[in-house]
Amino acid sequence: MEIVYASFALIFGLVFGSFFNVVGLRVPLKESIVTPPSHCTSCNRRLTTLDLIPVFSYIFLGGKCRSCGAKISPIYLLTEIMTGILFAFTVYTLGITIETAVALLFISLLMIIVVSDIAYMLIPDKILLFFLPFLVIGRVFSPLDNWWDSLLGAVIGFGILLLIAIISKGGMGGGDIKLFFLIGLVLGTANTLITLFLSSVIGMIVGVIVLKVRGQDRKTPVPFGPSIALAAVIVYFYGEAMLNWYMNLF
Repeated sequence: MEIVYASFALIFGLVFGSFFNVVGLRVPLKESIVTPPSHCTSCNRRLTTLDLIPVFSYIFLGGKCRSCGAKISPIYLLTEIMTGILFAFTVYTLGITIETAVALLFISLLMIIVVSDIAYMLIPDKILLFFLPFLVIGRVFSPLDNWWDSLLGAVIGFGILLLIAIISKGGMGGGDIKLFFLIGLVLGTANTLITLFLSSVIGMIVGVIVLKVRGQDRKTPVPFGPSIALAAVIVYFYGEAMLNWYMNLF
């Protein structure tokens, strides 16, 4: 049955991934996620059902608008694929439980902020505030081993990032700081610290690669949100194993 549930989760993930693109691109601009309907940003043509089938439409259309031929950002395709895969993996790994709901909400939040941060270098408060009560409720009904660990993780995640921002005089974005509050709430103290370390390593590697490819210097800002999101997902599923591996070294 796990395969069946995971297959349904994959389909839902592809569909929601398409919706997350809309949310991540419109909310930072203070636009409605309902109106106007999905349209080509180049020729303004309203997209039809054939244009909106997750993944397949992008592939069949060659990543271009059917009317004007304008290129469509691959972020649309990648968001749909990654959301589908992560939804399926979550359901396959956790089954149908309350914790699965927490994980899917967490992944949804991360996918939206990845789109937003890549597009605008911005993690909107509106998105974080929308998910906050749902994640709080999720942790109430599916608490960590120690219920207070969520609260401590949220405070520590927020506090460390805030301290870094103060010391670096703005080197850390406000959205990243607030995001770590939610990460701490979901992951707890130890896993939040692991996420902070891992996201820094990933961010450094990604930053070097991006700047080299673009031929830009180190002063050019690179969105940190995607690195945080990748680290948070890895730690959510494998944080305990990573911590045990590290402790066994001593």
